[in-house]
Amino acid sequence: MPFLRNTNISGKLHEFFRCHWQRSLRVREKIHFSEEAFHLVLAGGVGVIGGLVNICFYYATELVRMVFLRQPGELVEVAEKMPNWQRVMTPTIGGLCAGLVLYWGLRLAGPQRSTNMLEVVVAGDGRLPLRGGLVKFISALVTIGSGGSIGREGGIVQLSATFASKWGQIAKWHPYRLRLLVGCGAASGIAAAYNAPISGAVFAALIVLGNFSMNHFAPLVFASVVATMVSRSFFGIKPWYTVPPFEFTSVTQLPWFLCLGIVTGVMAAAVLKLLNGAGEVFKRVHAPIFIRLAIGGLGVGVIAMWYPGVWGNGYVITNRILMGEYPAEMAGLLFLAGLFLAKLAATLMTVGSGAVGGVFTPTLFLGASLGALFGSGLQALSVGEGLPVSTFAVVGMGSMLSATTRSPLLAMIMVFEISLDYSLMPPLMLACVVSFLVSRRLHPESIYTEPLRLKGLAVSQEALASEATTERTVGDLMRAPVPPVRETAPLGEIANRFLTSANNFIPVVDARNQLVGIIALQDLKEYLAAGDEVRVVIAYDIMRPPPACVTPGQRLLDVLPVVLASEQRNIPVVNTLKENRLVGALARAEVLGIFSEVIAATRKAEA
Repeated sequence: MPFLRNTNISGKLHEFFRCHWQRSLRVREKIHFSEEAFHLVLAGGVGVIGGLVNICFYYATELVRMVFLRQPGELVEVAEKMPNWQRVMTPTIGGLCAGLVLYWGLRLAGPQRSTNMLEVVVAGDGRLPLRGGLVKFISALVTIGSGGSIGREGGIVQLSATFASKWGQIAKWHPYRLRLLVGCGAASGIAAAYNAPISGAVFAALIVLGNFSMNHFAPLVFASVVATMVSRSFFGIKPWYTVPPFEFTSVTQLPWFLCLGIVTGVMAAAVLKLLNGAGEVFKRVHAPIFIRLAIGGLGVGVIAMWYPGVWGNGYVITNRILMGEYPAEMAGLLFLAGLFLAKLAATLMTVGSGAVGGVFTPTLFLGASLGALFGSGLQALSVGEGLPVSTFAVVGMGSMLSATTRSPLLAMIMVFEISLDYSLMPPLMLACVVSFLVSRRLHPESIYTEPLRLKGLAVSQEALASEATTERTVGDLMRAPVPPVRETAPLGEIANRFLTSANNFIPVVDARNQLVGIIALQDLKEYLAAGDEVRVVIAYDIMRPPPACVTPGQRLLDVLPVVLASEQRNIPVVNTLKENRLVGALARAEVLGIFSEVIAATRKAEA
């Protein structure tokens, strides 16, 4: 702000600049490149990463298939043409190779942090190891390309989240931002893999971050949308599964789907227990990981002698079920029952042996076959007539996913996006909720929180969120400090600083970067109409005493009184209360939002 010596015109100029300054402040308060805007930019970058990872994974899987199968085409279709000995040997050799990748790759990578996304988000600092992630990605490629009964989405999500986390580590961002990047990576991976942007964002919000606040959800949506569009530019847009249309118009049709929800809830709890049991059985095999994966592949191969449809993630067979290719007769019932049990056994062998991959698509397969079996059984008993078997299959997919992930909302949205059939929503919603309640009663953990419980980190997702919050420190959420001014800064510099930022307070530091005071925007009002004398006013003359500060090592629970009493948007963080050197800022709204979410989750759990 210029201060002129000509007293005849200075008054008018002062009034002009004062009005201009106040208008600029109001505009900048509304339009500024905030932390939230920066997170959207980062989320867009992560979305591009997720889309490219999906594309690379697709072509890399095709390459691995050609190496193992020597011919193009879907795994199941190729397996159906193979002789039995090839059906047995292909996944066995694939499991051996995938295990060797893990065995030697992780040794060459050296000691690594945990690669579990939930663990690094809720009980860590958001750092995923790149070398370990790449090794597991390659192992997943080999397992999937050679017929392992596991989903491709696991490798895509893992690598997308790992790249996002590594980006933040290179930039030396704080843990709160690393966690958000991991969530955006997971969202972009799911969105790109299934062409399902809403599901990607909801998955990351509910499963990975456990946080549905808009500060987190907006970047997740942005990452999902960008990843989906990058993927669509290569693969186009079409539903994953083809579902024959059917209109629900009568409330009398719903009780059958309530019964299906109960059945899938019970079965989902059994599947979760069996997965734990399979893992324990393989741990008792005192052999290297490549031997265990080879045994798992051998089990899949033996099952494929009678049911080649167990190869891969089950996409082809699920589509056949939805299209009604298996008749609702005794032969069809027996085949569907055998197919369900065969796929369940193959998935238990693959996952239990330690193979890297996802469980989303195999879960959808199990749900579709169970739903079709339920619907075919009703028709065989001459009840539930008029309801096509494919409808029960689709609802079974959603209810099984709901029960295993403990997320009915995610299941509803996922099934809608992969089928693009809205008419199924009423029975789907009912079955998802019922299966969730039944499964949770029979088995407390989800397929994602069970590994954390086995490590002793938490017993439930709600408890995990609460515990992680109370143990998190200021350093976990600390941002870069509000740019301070020196205590000798003139009034013109201070005024310009307020004009170019949206902060209502500016910290004042000395030559050693020690916090010596703070200036509020309202403290400058009395100098707006002043004359030439303001040129001698410096920050030291108008600053207030230093406010209550926090340190990086303090727990959020301990600094809550300071946060509640503060009127600043960004509370100063100092290295120690004795030295008082300014090192960062703690966003008041973010801390209050975290505690509000924990209180809401606790009340929900108690209810």
